[in-house]
Amino acid sequence: MFVSISLTVLLAIISAVLIRGRRVSLPTAAVVWLSGFTLAATALAGPVNTFLTALTVLIAHH
Repeated sequence: MFVSISLTVLLAIISAVLIRGRRVSLPTAAVVWLSGFTLAATALAGPVNTFLTALTVLIAHH
């Protein structure tokens, strides 16, 4: 059986665990979250998505 999970969902779960465990404060997490939206609106969005896709393929086929 193959289970797939979105990278967005995985990162949201990791963020929630870090906030709940008090490893990261809520304001810091909010700044990082908002900076992700800012990055997505720049020319860097394409190369970042390409890198994440390549990393996902590498992990999946390893």
